This record gives sequence, structure tokens and C-alpha cells, in this order.
Amino acid sequence: MSPRRAATALCAALALGLLPLTPVAAEEPWTAAPAPAGKERPGPGERAEFYFEGAPGTVFEDRLALVNPGDRPRRLTVGGDGPGIAVAAPRVDVPAHTRADVPFTVTVPSAARPGGSTGALVVGGDGRQVRVRLAVRVTGPPALPALGVEHLRVGRSGGGAVIRYALVNRGNTVLAPHLAIRADGLFGTVLRRTPTDVPAELPPGGRVRLTEWWPDAPRLDSVRVHVTATAPGAARATASRSYTPLVWVLPTLGGAALVLGGGVLLLVRRVRRRPRPGIRTEGTAGAVEAA
Repeated sequence: MSPRRAATALCAALALGLLPLTPVAAEEPWTAAPAPAGKERPGPGERAEFYFEGAPGTVFEDRLALVNPGDRPRRLTVGGDGPGIAVAAPRVDVPAHTRADVPFTVTVPSAARPGGSTGALVVGGDGRQVRVRLAVRVTGPPALPALGVEHLRVGRSGGGAVIRYALVNRGNTVLAPHLAIRADGLFGTVLRRTPTDVPAELPPGGRVRLTEWWPDAPRLDSVRVHVTATAPGAARATASRSYTPLVWVLPTLGGAALVLGGGVLLLVRRVRRRPRPGIRTEGTAGAVEAA
């Protein structure tokens, strides 16, 4: 039989159902899940997601299991969707009929507040993507934001003045402070300023000393300087201090006036004690005679 006739006969047989059709088995897809303990595959009751619980600053370690049940190797990508997730390898080659465990870490931020958050490990390959959920619960005392302004001092410096103070974080959370300086005199506000050298973040227990130069400070006015600090979630903190450039002049003027007044009083007393011409006094009271 010629090849052409054989091909025609085969097609006819398939069309009539005389030859059985053998289906091609579909390739079993790869899987991603939390790594089990000492087993080839997660069994019933194994964890379906990751769960971590700890205080701020804690670093957790775990493993993600990638299973390739197929007959060919697979190259998969692994990444983290969420804060503090770091995987050991962003790309993993998994041989056929093999499980590969990928180590990763989750770091709880030191400024994290108590409560829960979620993320995921994201695995991709062969045109599909799998997300393995990851939950983190932060434990610890409740957040207590507390900001303070301390040791405010205002003094003369050259032809102006200098304002010195300390900014303190008395709470247990990281704060992003914002400052405002105002000075009010006898005739109104003489200074409004927003300092620019304030740290972007102030950790719990942190303290920073700040200096603000005031070159055009008034010389003949008594003012009161106010430093106000604010931060998201924290109560407003304010410190005030009086500043009088004439504080050294007034005592000097007062002393001079006192000396001058004492001299005038002494002179008056001397004039009063001096006897008048033509009047003589003798022995007993009342014995006054005219000259």
C-alpha cells in the first residue's frame, strides 16, 4: 500500500471510531505554600498561610515551599508584598518532581504600633501567579505619643538675640515634629518663624538641642517668646520665655536715680539745719530773743 493510501485509511479509521484516541495528560501545575515540617507535601491540617506575632523590632524567619510535580524544571519568581519582607532568592529553579524551600524573613518595624497587618509572598511562573497570605500581629503597650519643648532660653547675641531650646520625645512612638516660633511685644507680634533644621523623625526618648538666631530682635521692647511643637497623634507642646533687652539698663538707671535722690535729700537736710542770721538760741526752750 502506498503511503498516500495508508494515510487515507488511517484518517477514515479515526473518523469511524475504529481506533481509540489516547488523551494527552495535562501537566500538573506547580504550587506554593508555607513549608511543612519534614514532609514532601503539605498534608491535611497544614498551615495555608503564614502568621507571626511579636513586638516591634522582632525579626521572624520561615520558609516557602515551591513544589514542581511536572516532568520538566520550572523557573519561578518570588517576591514580597508588604513592609519588612525579604526573600533569600528572587528567582528559583525547581527541578521536576521536586520541592524547593525558599527562606525569607519578616521584620516588624521598630515604630510599629500594636495591632494587625497583612501582606503576601507572590510567586510567578508559567503565566500564572500565586499569592501566599502573610499576617503579622504587633504586640506591646499602646502607643503613647508625647512631645515636649524644654530649657527655652533667650539672650542677646551681638546686635540681636539667640533662642535656644530642646525638643524631646517623651513617648514610645516615633514622631515627625513641626515647630513654630512667635514673639509678642508691647505693640504686637514682632517674630513669626518656622524652623527648618528640625529632624524629620524623633525616636522615643530622643532629644535634640536647637538654636534659632534672631538678628533683628528689638532693642527697646519687652517681648515674650513662644516655641510650639506639634506632631501627628501627639498633643501640642509649648514653652514661653520673656526677653527684655533693657534688663541691664534699668537697674543702672534706677541706681543712678537713687543716688541722685539721696544727694538731694541730704542737701535739703543740711539747709534746714543751718541757723538763720539774727536769731540766737539760748539754754532753755522758749527763751528766744530777737537781736
